[in-house]
Amino acid sequence: MADTSDRTAQAKTEAALRHYQERKRYTDWVAKMSPELRAYHDHEWGVPVHDDQKLFELLSLEIFQAGLNWELVLHKRAAFNNAFHHFDIQQVAAMHEQDVEALLKRADIIRNRMKIEATITNARAILKIQANYGSLNDYLWAFVDGKPLVNRPKSLTEIPTKSALSVKIAKDMKKHGFAFVGPVIVYNYLQGAGLIDDHIVLED
Repeated sequence: MADTSDRTAQAKTEAALRHYQERKRYTDWVAKMSPELRAYHDHEWGVPVHDDQKLFELLSLEIFQAGLNWELVLHKRAAFNNAFHHFDIQQVAAMHEQDVEALLKRADIIRNRMKIEATITNARAILKIQANYGSLNDYLWAFVDGKPLVNRPKSLTEIPTKSALSVKIAKDMKKHGFAFVGPVIVYNYLQGAGLIDDHIVLED
């Protein structure tokens, strides 16, 4: 009986220690955020988005941050909005090679030809989505039956980089003409647009 009690007490102690370590790891991670990134995390990330223009902006920013980091993209967000007509879908869809060349000369955005061209390609794909599904919003949210998937992860390590859902959506988006939409980028996109809620839950 004593051995069982000791093992139970030890298990509780170890669980409490793991919880403390996870809480500290998370609070340290948050503390290292810039004010800009913290504001995005607290007020935008994971909040459901239903506006097509906003959904287009978030997809484009996710693509530009691939291989880089969100802090850099957020720092250049205003410049991206200026460069891409505030992500007006029709205006971006109408951009051509001379526009790409002009953007490649701008020092205030991320000058990556593939990502710039993907943004224009995706605007054109969205116009087709709107024609076939009514809106980008209707197309995307149908994958989650119109409501966010709430995962309630308890630590950073429980948040995946992709999922079966992001693989499925990435495949379907490519079929509809989208570019630069691999499963990892799509998972990040679903998080940012609020289709997946991966906000960490630190229980007391």
